[in-house]
Amino acid sequence: MVDLPLDISAVKGFLAQAEGEALYESARKSAALGPVLEIGSYCGKSTVYLGLGAREGGGQVLAVDHHRGSEENQPGQMFHDPDLADGHGGIDTLPHFRKTMRDAGLEDVVIPVATSARHFAHVWQQPLGMVFIDGGHTLDAALADYRLYAPKVAPGGILAIHDVHPDPETGGRPPYEVYELALASGLFKGLALVETLALLERLDA
Repeated sequence: MVDLPLDISAVKGFLAQAEGEALYESARKSAALGPVLEIGSYCGKSTVYLGLGAREGGGQVLAVDHHRGSEENQPGQMFHDPDLADGHGGIDTLPHFRKTMRDAGLEDVVIPVATSARHFAHVWQQPLGMVFIDGGHTLDAALADYRLYAPKVAPGGILAIHDVHPDPETGGRPPYEVYELALASGLFKGLALVETLALLERLDA
């Protein structure tokens, strides 16, 4: 069990406890290889686990999110939360994310990057100890995140993909299709599937 510094159930998000603990362990083990990069932070629930693990491993987290919400978070969509409304017809999760990091005492570990993953990929060129893909869940978005960041995972590092549903009756397919693509690439080997969190290890180049 991870010793959490706040009531994680009060943080908005879509992450099971077992998934969070797996993220913590993965970040702790891979932080020495390079920064942990998260794509899709929302209000910071998963970032807490990653941040605590990275701190334990002596590393840091780059939390990349434009904070305007994914497709399914927009007004009128299934996962829209009116508490996150920005007053201009959209949503803004950045203030909620910053509060979560403050309450968790992780402001010295987590570096918020308030832009799209596509934009940041052109700036960040160093190897990453871990990449956690949990951004947009359309096929275009999920594929782009994988193609832009999977090559940046250092050998021995971790690629984690959230919302992987082998059974199409239980959830959307794009994250699962990206998971299958990673397995077939020859770059990664599967480590575990914890609920809907897939964990893979980057093989030596």
